[in-house]
Amino acid sequence: MNVAIVVAGGRGTRFGGNRPKQFLELNGAPVIVQTLRQFERAGEIQNVVVVLPAAQTAGFQSLIQKFDLKKVSRVVAGGETRSQSVRNGLETIDEADIVAVHDGVRPLVTPDEIDQVVRVANDKGAAILVAPVGDTLKQIEQDRVLRTVPRLNLRRALTPQCFRFAVLKRAYERLSEIESSGNEVTDDSFLVERLGVEIVALAGSARNIKITNQEDLAFAAALLK
Repeated sequence: MNVAIVVAGGRGTRFGGNRPKQFLELNGAPVIVQTLRQFERAGEIQNVVVVLPAAQTAGFQSLIQKFDLKKVSRVVAGGETRSQSVRNGLETIDEADIVAVHDGVRPLVTPDEIDQVVRVANDKGAAILVAPVGDTLKQIEQDRVLRTVPRLNLRRALTPQCFRFAVLKRAYERLSEIESSGNEVTDDSFLVERLGVEIVALAGSARNIKITNQEDLAFAAALLK
């Protein structure tokens, strides 16, 4: 069995407004629901754990029923950071082959992309989606350009990121220690990399954006049509 953890535990304060961005309407359904629909269509995923802000968990059952989300088995309260939210979701899983971790505000991922990453992770142990870096990158210090960073071998990390269950559990065992030392844990691959596990990078679509502002929301609405 392969399980997805769809993480939407943030408050979305950068977006503005009173509602977390994962609950804003996108073409007739909340963003988080549009994301979950992609996992409903993915053949390699059998079970979904949704991580939400604590205040939103109780009312989410009505959305599960309204939008007929059959694969959602658990709704879990998130933590103070994204990684703590993933850990909360991970702790509810007793058994799995592959765990796929996905940002709840990435509704433009396709079922084919999800299935591809899961299959490669099942074969190799760990796999993530990536996309090319389009812009020229500069290293800055005190508002001054130090150098231009070669981008040939650089990629943007997307989600889902997929790992064998035992690997991801082991990676998260030291999360508190890593965060308390001042390291910013921005994705799950960061933790797995520290174990020395080889991670396969698969080319994903640049349209698999993370919705962070109104322009992203409008872009997603146009593509979902």
